[in-house]
Amino acid sequence: MRVLLALILLCLGATQAVADPPILLRPARVFDGVDPAPHAGWQVLVEGDHIVAAGPDLRAPADARVIDLPGMTLMPGMIEGHGHIFLHPYNETSWDDQVLREPLAMRVARATVSARDTLMAGFTTERDLGTEGAGYADVGLRDAIDRGIVPGPRMIVATRAIVATGAYGPKLADPELAALGAEESDGDHLVATVRHQIGAGADVVKFYTDYRWRPGEPSRPTFLAEELRPAIEAAHSAGRTTAAHAGTAEGMRRAILAGIDTIEHGDGGTPEVFRLMREHDVGYCPTLAATDAIARYRGWNGEAPEPESIRAKRASFAAALAAGVRMCVGGDVGVFPHGENAREMELMAAWGMRPAAVLVAATSGNAAIFHLADRGAIRPGLLADLVAVAGDPTADIHAVRQVRMVMKGGVLYREP
Repeated sequence: MRVLLALILLCLGATQAVADPPILLRPARVFDGVDPAPHAGWQVLVEGDHIVAAGPDLRAPADARVIDLPGMTLMPGMIEGHGHIFLHPYNETSWDDQVLREPLAMRVARATVSARDTLMAGFTTERDLGTEGAGYADVGLRDAIDRGIVPGPRMIVATRAIVATGAYGPKLADPELAALGAEESDGDHLVATVRHQIGAGADVVKFYTDYRWRPGEPSRPTFLAEELRPAIEAAHSAGRTTAAHAGTAEGMRRAILAGIDTIEHGDGGTPEVFRLMREHDVGYCPTLAATDAIARYRGWNGEAPEPESIRAKRASFAAALAAGVRMCVGGDVGVFPHGENAREMELMAAWGMRPAAVLVAATSGNAAIFHLADRGAIRPGLLADLVAVAGDPTADIHAVRQVRMVMKGGVLYREP
């Protein structure tokens, strides 16, 4: 009996020790995430969950599985820089109704579908900047994806986000009840709020540095720079990055001077503020696609004459480009459908960026801004998060929608 048990255990151990065979990917070209020019004839060898080699004429192990990708470009998995996996398009249900009326269980169920759609669209990482009323459910979804319970991108989550008291919505009828959708905090308590969210699972801390104090009012600055500085320092001390929802020039300026890592939206940014961003090496997620989507929901047909919101967004984006700000690709997806993430990249190219520059921003650029040293490029030792698309997206950015293969951590989620 002991001999039989030993043999069984030995067989089990042998079975567990058998690794998946290496994979050799042979596309028409490789965009490596760093060089704007694609490499014709390159191949990529994957073992386990990492890239082990990239270049021409690779010698693969005898047991390697060879996957030919004719006519395709192999590139790093794209990184969504600004998403809300717990929201769905506002032309389906208003933001207020999603936050106030949709049951949490329904929102979680919908989010799992949105996560899969995001991954299948070639976005293998998402920085998710707030659950908008779903509490810490993003932590659970992130962990479920990491454990293979549901498919989805690698999630970098902000949990509840932080707002100044009184400057957020939607609110319930009784003004004594806290705003729903984010966590209110101020002054000296701001540091404790940051630490609480990090302890609850936040990977990134998001602050609303401007917002509407009352319905119908324009956005105005909220936190003082003196409030933000120690809160941002507390996040950095814990190894977390920070993001600021900021649409006004002053809200942006205060966040920049307080040490923020990224500015989100920046609709009212001026050339002076964007130069300040460049001086402080602050990343910029312009969220062009959200502005475009909302304008269309309000009746714009996408042609001239453009509404004021689009004209203003074009001007701020042009000012940011002229200032040489580090561009983040992040569309505020959730305002528009998950899986349509490429919409932001298409608009960035249409509004003045070269397609190759947009691709670099969506891969190694976002990885650098978010301090993700293990992804964003095709290099030996990095995670095997890889996407194959039909055509050449460095020449035509729309090719990023033609996803034919998705690999995350060496696992094929979409076969060519």
